[in-house]
Amino acid sequence: MKKALIAAASLAAIAAIVPAAAQGQPTAAAAVDTGVYGNLNLGYADGRQANLDVIQGRLGYRFTPYIGVEGEAATGIKSDTDTIAGVDVTTRLRHEFAGYVVGFLPVMPNTDLLARIGYGTTRLKTSVAGISDADSAESWNFGVGAQHMFDAANGLRADYTRQEFNHDAGHADVWTVGYVRKF
Repeated sequence: MKKALIAAASLAAIAAIVPAAAQGQPTAAAAVDTGVYGNLNLGYADGRQANLDVIQGRLGYRFTPYIGVEGEAATGIKSDTDTIAGVDVTTRLRHEFAGYVVGFLPVMPNTDLLARIGYGTTRLKTSVAGISDADSAESWNFGVGAQHMFDAANGLRADYTRQEFNHDAGHADVWTVGYVRKF
């Protein structure tokens, strides 16, 4: 129930941005391009099982100055090793895939605030004493961020995403910073 309320509140926040932005920011919206964009991000995932460094790629399409969609893929670039009862347990992100609806709020001609909500799957590999196992978990994801474009095609984006895993499997807080490219 808690996850459904959080997801509904995030969707309501995105929906609230659209009318407010349309009336309150006409000059900023006029300078915003629509179309295809991509991100290449470095991130840090703080989860119940492990704290992992990740690299992400995103491909998105901005339909209007206020609404878009994006797909995301990630993999781990550094594993996490913890010692439990004298035994080393190593966890690595094998992959993560997710899809999002994104709400943009142009606050200046080259700067947007954003909110996003989506659904994804994450696969982790755990190794203990030479024995490995991998498991996947699905999650509802929601987050906020900002991006600034330095010119018509290149920019920087920073965001926070919360992953709420299904079946009470915990959560992860993912912080990313990356390069934005408009095509």
